[in-house]
Parts: sequence; C-alpha cells; structure tokens
Amino acid sequence: MTTYKLSLVVPGRRDIGAIRNFDKEPKIGDRVYLGQDEYEIASVVELMPPRGNFVYLHATCHPVEKK
Repeated sequence: MTTYKLSLVVPGRRDIGAIRNFDKEPKIGDRVYLGQDEYEIASVVELMPPRGNFVYLHATCHPVEKK
C-alpha cells in the first residue's frame, strides 16, 4: 500500500500547517481540516522521488469560505 506524506501550508499563515499521511493521492480541490477549519488544496508538488511505499508531496491550501 502506498502512503502519501503531505506537507500542508497556507500562504501568509505561519501558524497553520501540518504533515499528514494519506492512503490516496491528494489532488487539487480536495479538502482537509487544519485544526477546526476547512481548507482546499490549491497546488500539489512532489518533494522528492518516491521511496519504497512512500510518496513525499507538498501542498498549498486556502480557507474554504463558510456559508
């Protein structure tokens, strides 16, 4: 099984971010929770070539507007 290790950041917010493991490849438009707030993935880039069952990615996110 492949594990996607994803570094998540929110541009302009040094206080928000995480490193999370995913079972499926994260894509632009996917939504994640950082703390209690929901964010949408805006970009995904590979950090380094896959190693074994691990894929290392970096994503930028933006907040989802509350309705």
